[in-house]
Amino acid sequence: MRTLFAICLILSSGSILVAGPAELEIASQVDAKLTELFAAENVTPAGLASDEDFLRRVSLDLAGVVPSPGEVTLFGLNPDPNKRSKKIDELLASEAYGKIWGSYWKDVVFIAATEQRTRLVEPGFEAWLVDEFNANRPWDEITRELITATGRVDEEGRTGLIFAHTGQPEELAAEISRIFMGIQMSCANCHDHPTDSWKREQFHGLAAFLPRVSVRREDPGMPNSFAVRSAEFNGRRGRGDLDPEQLFQFMDRNRDGKLNKSEAQGPLKDRFDQILTVADQDKDKQISKDEFAVIRAMMDNQQPGRGEEEYHMPDLNNPASKGELMQPVFFVEEAKGPKLKEGADDMTRRHALVDYITAKSNPWFAMAFVNRVWSEMLGQGFYMPIDDMGPERTAMFEEVLGILAEGFRDNDYNVKWLYRTIANTEAYQRTMQTESSDSITPFAAASPMRMRSDQIYNAYKQVLGIEDSFSNRGAYGMQNNMLRGRRGDAGRIAFATLFSYDPSMPQEDIIGNIPQALFMMNSPQLEGLVNGNADTKLGRILNKYEDDTDAISELYLLVLARSPSNKEVEIAQQYIKQVNNRSEAFEDLMWSLLNSTEFLSKR
Repeated sequence: MRTLFAICLILSSGSILVAGPAELEIASQVDAKLTELFAAENVTPAGLASDEDFLRRVSLDLAGVVPSPGEVTLFGLNPDPNKRSKKIDELLASEAYGKIWGSYWKDVVFIAATEQRTRLVEPGFEAWLVDEFNANRPWDEITRELITATGRVDEEGRTGLIFAHTGQPEELAAEISRIFMGIQMSCANCHDHPTDSWKREQFHGLAAFLPRVSVRREDPGMPNSFAVRSAEFNGRRGRGDLDPEQLFQFMDRNRDGKLNKSEAQGPLKDRFDQILTVADQDKDKQISKDEFAVIRAMMDNQQPGRGEEEYHMPDLNNPASKGELMQPVFFVEEAKGPKLKEGADDMTRRHALVDYITAKSNPWFAMAFVNRVWSEMLGQGFYMPIDDMGPERTAMFEEVLGILAEGFRDNDYNVKWLYRTIANTEAYQRTMQTESSDSITPFAAASPMRMRSDQIYNAYKQVLGIEDSFSNRGAYGMQNNMLRGRRGDAGRIAFATLFSYDPSMPQEDIIGNIPQALFMMNSPQLEGLVNGNADTKLGRILNKYEDDTDAISELYLLVLARSPSNKEVEIAQQYIKQVNNRSEAFEDLMWSLLNSTEFLSKR
């Protein structure tokens, strides 16, 4: 019954201050420039979305929630011409704003984590981000906190970025460039970038800002006691500086240039047999100087996070060597920053790196943030993919990106300013496209977007009237076993496991999968709450409205935040009559709406 009805339904579907002058002026400039560019291409943009569609869209974008039926109704009846701007400000002032965007940026940072233990810091890192966004900390200040963080990872959330890559300079350099400037530099680690102008020396000059970062467990008996520190040397040698010549001069008693087990001393003697299995290339049960140099390099590479006094670009032809000594040099020529003295300590280097990245003379910092936020709110960025910008790339509607990036810089990287400005544009508020995406000029109409896992989770909780976590109500079966020991809302974590995706991925590449569909169709949690009992949302609707048409309208407002079309009402009424059981028919109707593509999408 439910499957048949779902198919039929899908086939039928067709005291807050208004935004300040700066935001509205820039929003107007954006729309004027887009109108000019559309006219040049003989494109007529779509009109503004209905109040229902706008309210659902902006509520999901700025707060990660869906509006209640009462909110939808009151917003539609409100005659205030500034009600949309006021709603934008109201949502930005809510605690939910920080929660949804803290969750988003946690995914941006952790999606490429190389440290397998990042789950240890996820809750604290996300909580720190939530506080930063709700306090409206400028983006350049958040960037500085992330790159210069020190402290215990279970106490200082800001250490999340560095811990996610165990403090490894090469990994951090690639991610810092990607996250904060939208530039992919990782290819230049081993060779000059094949499609961009970045050279290998530029990548390793960037990594040279970061060698003295140390990430270590401070208490061997406490798994969570990892800490990000500055590794200070004060003239002493690090373990990686152990000289084979000195070692052999001390231990090689017969002076044959090789060490056997009887000659080895200390830790080398204790692990000699184990080292032989890896280093003894000629199988003579001895270690030569060359073999020792190789195993030393391998041991160093397998122990990330130790911190090194200086940074060396690896010699690809001789992996055992230290490589070429590199000085910290920022690869964006336009960016103005401090001159570093040779041998500068860790925090001096890291702060200098942030000075270069956040400098108003660095165009990529503002453009990367604007491009990412615009893409997340409108479904497509000026540069795509959003984290692969660069001088060899060409932005769509480059003038529009320039207007927003300049405004973001001029307003000192005020994050809420940018969200408010974008949400007040006509480009953001346009109605949904009705043709295939290939035939629509970007930003001339709204694009349907798959909701992120947190938005879906919040929507389910709101629609079904759940106050606590899904996981406390037996929703996930076997998945609960995987969530034991994880901090935070286990139901939310399970939703992320099922529904999350790389936030840098283009929307056209984000599709549902079989586990998601099976959960939505077979979850005992949904089955238990989609019923006409008096204590459920559906039961209260049925008790409140004796007229089926009124109940249908209220159910659509609850689940989809809009009124049903006449065709949808007609199909629903026919089905209720066919089933001849009001409660069962409405359960099927609600189940179908919850399983619809529209419910899982922003429109």
